[in-house]
Amino acid sequence: MALLPDKASELKQIIRQQLAKMDVHGRIREVLAETIRDEIVPEHQQLSTDDLMKALRRRGIIDDVMKELKVVTDMNDQEVTLDPKPSTHFVDRQPPVLKKTNIDPTRRYLYLQVLGGKAFLEHLQEPEPLPGQTCSTFTLYLLFRNQRFRSKPVPCACEPDFHDGFLLEVHKDSLGDGSKMMDATTMLSICDPVHMVLIKTDMFGETSLIASYFLEWRSALVAENRITNIAVELLGVGTESKVSVGVLNIRLEMYPQLNKILSQEIINTQLALEHQKTAEKERLFLVYAKQWWREYLQIRSSHNTRLVKIFAQDENRINRPVCSYIRPLRAGRLLDTPRQAARFVSVLGYERAPVIGGGSGKQEQWCTLLAFLCRNKGDCEDHANLLCSLLLGYGLKAFVCVGTKAKAVPHAWVMTCGTDGIITFWESLTGHRYIHSPIHPDDPPLIEQPKPTYPYRTIGCIFNNQAFLANCQPSDAVEVCAFDLHDESKWKPMSEEAIKSVCAPGATTSLPPLPPLCASTIDAASASNEIELQSRILVSEYRKDLGLTTVWDDQLSYLLSPALAAYELERTTSISAGNEEFQDAIRRAVPDGHTFKGFPIHFVYRNARRAFATCLRSPFCEEIICCRGDQVRLAVRVRVFAYPESACAVWIMFACKYRSVL
Repeated sequence: MALLPDKASELKQIIRQQLAKMDVHGRIREVLAETIRDEIVPEHQQLSTDDLMKALRRRGIIDDVMKELKVVTDMNDQEVTLDPKPSTHFVDRQPPVLKKTNIDPTRRYLYLQVLGGKAFLEHLQEPEPLPGQTCSTFTLYLLFRNQRFRSKPVPCACEPDFHDGFLLEVHKDSLGDGSKMMDATTMLSICDPVHMVLIKTDMFGETSLIASYFLEWRSALVAENRITNIAVELLGVGTESKVSVGVLNIRLEMYPQLNKILSQEIINTQLALEHQKTAEKERLFLVYAKQWWREYLQIRSSHNTRLVKIFAQDENRINRPVCSYIRPLRAGRLLDTPRQAARFVSVLGYERAPVIGGGSGKQEQWCTLLAFLCRNKGDCEDHANLLCSLLLGYGLKAFVCVGTKAKAVPHAWVMTCGTDGIITFWESLTGHRYIHSPIHPDDPPLIEQPKPTYPYRTIGCIFNNQAFLANCQPSDAVEVCAFDLHDESKWKPMSEEAIKSVCAPGATTSLPPLPPLCASTIDAASASNEIELQSRILVSEYRKDLGLTTVWDDQLSYLLSPALAAYELERTTSISAGNEEFQDAIRRAVPDGHTFKGFPIHFVYRNARRAFATCLRSPFCEEIICCRGDQVRLAVRVRVFAYPESACAVWIMFACKYRSVL
């Protein structure tokens, strides 16, 4: 592609500066002298260009020059090519997909390199993995100004071998400044940090959150030699948030090189002003929240026992207003409908925050959205916050509800208010939807009251990114609750201005950035085939231990596919379709005098052995797998349905047919 004349001259100038910096001309003169002296024989006194190029290649000079003129942005040596087109703002660095990142010479980039880790003492005794052996790994995820990146997985060790580079575009959000080259002064006002999340994946594929760190990158604006080296100490999460888990060596470079750098004093002053401004806003909000809470308690003394959650701790044990965990999130073309979004959230794994020690108390940990997505599992609050953000992105009036379910267990779910006044509850852990029809205790006994189908018992408060309302009705039971949110005798609101002062985008520097969703990297067909093959092997081995032979019916296995597709469609849309054709096909495939049995089951992970062990806990499934009789034929079918963030719904159906013996 031809460059514009001004771009071409700028590129030539950059290359000249780089060649001068490496003293390439001096090195070529030395090679030329050596070649003439050592390699040119008397009868061949003329030195050709090819001879010189061979000598330069042999000494590695050409390779050195090419490396200096390339910026490696991936573990797979992806080249960054110079291109006048604006670079994409959504970068998914998930290997093994090879991508080229376009560099616009008129825009600034931050090149962040991870040059290894040290002092991960928990893995001090970690044995060296043997070739081909599965081992626990670390993966580092980054988020910067709507751009997401992922490192290659490295084996867990005391000194993990991180060697990755990430090219971060430092761009302005407004269209008018998008094509201008930003100077150091302009970049000084960009307070977005680089959010770094470290995930550990064990040999069984289970993930755990190790650290969540916000890197202040603006020290790169003061580097005289263009390079800034930083040792980042990562702290643990939750109850271990004060304990160091390890150190990462980070190198920062600005591209193109800054013409003018800033002094450290200017950087320190800017950071101090931002911190002071944020601290003052948070202090004023805390004062307001205390006053609001006192007024709420004066309405009714029993309000003190209701679940009115104004603040919640994140993975770093930092108290944040709950409204700051919600922000309208658009899924682009990755999800098409609100119900599909609910299905996606439900297939993300559920796991309560770990507690050290005994007792039944629940450890509070509301994860930032990046940490939740990278870990691919979280508590009910994490699911509810993500679902509410997605529903807001679809233009619905959505709130997170905080209350209890059966046995007074604290719980969070999502509520939407329709323009027709219909209140719908969305269970973020299952994707189920429930219409709320309140019971009216004052009605005469002869009037039939609706029977609640939802599992929720009490509700203390609801909130989203702009509103927080506490339930001040005489009873906090969900079944008698009225959701007239404009009636302050039923719902006490917080000031929207107060919420906006600390929760609106850009209001404070302490707000975590919102990540875009990334497309799945799972090949659904390959994953289905792999799990199905492993399931067949597990069934055959299990039956062999029982002294039974196994004969597979491939055609019967194939006929199970429509049923699995129908099950997933019903989970996503609440519409049942295709069951008639499936039943007709099965009747034709099972001869007279034979019996057919089938057992479908659903998982949100792809570990075939773990799924098989779970299936055996069902007496009906065990009866199919251990089937004895005449002309026994077994079948199994697996369907993997991929969703964003590499989440997946896995359906497995075991079946058998055999001749009935009276």
